[in-house]
Amino acid sequence: MGLLILMLVFGVGVVIGMPVAFAMGIAAASSFWYEGFPMLITFQRATAGVSVFSLLAIPFFVLAGEIMLHGGIAVRLVKLASALVGHLKGGLAMVNIFSSMLFGGISGSAVADISALGSILVPVMKERGYRPDFAVNVTVTSSIAGIVIPPSHNMIIFAVAAGGGISVSGLFLAGVVPGMLMCFSLAIAAYILSIKHGYPAEPFPGWREVGRSAADAIPGFFTAVIIVGGTLSGIFTVTESGAFGAIYAILLTTFYYRTLTFKSFITALTGTVRTTSMVMILIAFASSFAYLLALYQVPERLSNALVLISDNPIIILLMINVILLILGMIMDMAALILICTPIFLPIAKGLGMDPTQFGIMMLMNLGLGLCTPPVGTCLFVGCAVGKIKIEQALKSIWPFYLAMLGALILVTYVPAVSLWLPENLPVFTAWVKSFFS
Repeated sequence: MGLLILMLVFGVGVVIGMPVAFAMGIAAASSFWYEGFPMLITFQRATAGVSVFSLLAIPFFVLAGEIMLHGGIAVRLVKLASALVGHLKGGLAMVNIFSSMLFGGISGSAVADISALGSILVPVMKERGYRPDFAVNVTVTSSIAGIVIPPSHNMIIFAVAAGGGISVSGLFLAGVVPGMLMCFSLAIAAYILSIKHGYPAEPFPGWREVGRSAADAIPGFFTAVIIVGGTLSGIFTVTESGAFGAIYAILLTTFYYRTLTFKSFITALTGTVRTTSMVMILIAFASSFAYLLALYQVPERLSNALVLISDNPIIILLMINVILLILGMIMDMAALILICTPIFLPIAKGLGMDPTQFGIMMLMNLGLGLCTPPVGTCLFVGCAVGKIKIEQALKSIWPFYLAMLGALILVTYVPAVSLWLPENLPVFTAWVKSFFS
């Protein structure tokens, strides 16, 4: 009965439009009250959930991304991508995807990717004869790279939700190949569609312009190098790397690029406070919620239910993927990471899947939910930027869905895709240490 109350109150809260964090908090408090526990336990579990040192990295990661967003780095990355791949068929689509791969590695946010790059590239693509829905779909789906390619604050959330023992450095490395694989899959889909619709290629600007664009963009890209490299080398903790990355971003955009104004700095700080507050509230109440899930033995019950359906690891992983995809369509990504990790991670580990591989699979899976209605945040933002209706975008987005699903299947069933770099972490760490020393 306690589990029924927990899920019923939570479900009603979500359906009536209550913020997910508050729905989880009220549901947890209701179950604690039913079980006769002191209500204080709800807040004790919530406080314990956010009393984790590594969570301090999240506001620094978000701040670095916001500074890059409002400091003009996106424009420089677009110029570099245009110089490198703009001459291919459907060149601006390739520029869009390649820019997302570069900017995603700096901002770590899909929504920031769409806001920064979409506002630049979607109008230009429409002027050059690209269909509005095609331009929006390329922007929306490629933005998911920001979730998978490091640094990503969602990786820290997953590490915390997993209960510790998972290396954030390992997650950073594990996301590189899957993120690039996803972008290349989307590029192939965009290239085929560009040939079908006769979209133009941009003129090649020459290698001198490529070098000039690279020289202008590389200092901004070093924000990600500092964060990821500092963590991998062991010189900084994850939190310290985020702090140094944010400081570097502020100094770079203020004194080198001279594009960060006081107004844009305040805007970046406001965005950082808003995002960090939302994430921390989610983590706090999700801790109380997850405590009750463990108390009611939900992971064990779900595991037994899945085994009754099939004992084939391939089928079970497929079912987990389908469940995550469906949940990703109706709930916020951070909340799902916090709720689903304690449930599905033990099942995946029981099947012999590495926790790091499962983390990347989950992030890619839930990233798809950001592109899917009814709660597809990235899809809504992309359609707003492109000034088209969601129905118009959905009619032609399926080739990009298929491309991302193909990459997800490879990550799910081919461990080397996500684990090759982490397994070679000692070699990579030694190289990074020699680079920084």
